[in-house]
Amino acid sequence: MKNYQHLRYETADGIATITFDRPDQLNAMNRVMMEEIIHAVTRLDTDPAACVGLLTGAGRAFMAGADIKEYARQTEAGFESFQILGRSLYAALEGNRKPVIAALNGHAFGGGLEIALACDLIVAADGAKMGLPEILLHLIPGGGGTQRLPRKLGLTRANELLFTGRTVTAAEMHAWGVINHVYPRDTFAAEARAFAATLADKSPEALRVLKQLTQLAAGPFNPAAQALENEALGRFYRSAAAQTSIQDFLVQSETRRATKAAAAPPATAP
Repeated sequence: MKNYQHLRYETADGIATITFDRPDQLNAMNRVMMEEIIHAVTRLDTDPAACVGLLTGAGRAFMAGADIKEYARQTEAGFESFQILGRSLYAALEGNRKPVIAALNGHAFGGGLEIALACDLIVAADGAKMGLPEILLHLIPGGGGTQRLPRKLGLTRANELLFTGRTVTAAEMHAWGVINHVYPRDTFAAEARAFAATLADKSPEALRVLKQLTQLAAGPFNPAAQALENEALGRFYRSAAAQTSIQDFLVQSETRRATKAAAAPPATAP
């Protein structure tokens, strides 16, 4: 059994719960965490004790996106290999034989929202915010966001979110049909699990076939379009404007973290 560094995998009552577990970094995804998620999702696919997967986050966020500290300091070769890993992750979610529910306990940005979009169903805590803000850093999404968001949201609204990078609420995404249910924050974990339980008692084979058929109805994911997204992201990532924005964002993030740490009350001995 694999020991994970940045996530937890727990199975009970037919539900495999995969919890992103870097709460101090708002579950931002670094390379190790991405590899662990791929392993856990692949494990779900063949886990005889699991009928459905439930993805959620520890702490205040579902996932803040890529770990900006690692992202800002990677080499070009590191960037390319990170994108390849990302494509494997989203494919493992979408191609999983079992239904996968994204339970957005908090904010989901960038790769965090792209993970949710690759899942079959999405529930969210009231007040959770989300978006694909890459354009604000002179970038574009690289995890299939340009492909899956229009399929689930519709072209016009997807274009608005992609072109502006604006943040939207769980309530908005629910009204637009992307999120299945919004639950109160104080009961979210129990409500999300109860929703997963409505699938866990169904026929696993019937669920597998239904997932295949509904994906066919929505239209197959386009590998050629994904390749264009990846190529375009690479060009933007290498641009001077993007590199400057990434470094500025890193400085701002570290300043906010330092300010928050300085304002925290001193630890006391037990």
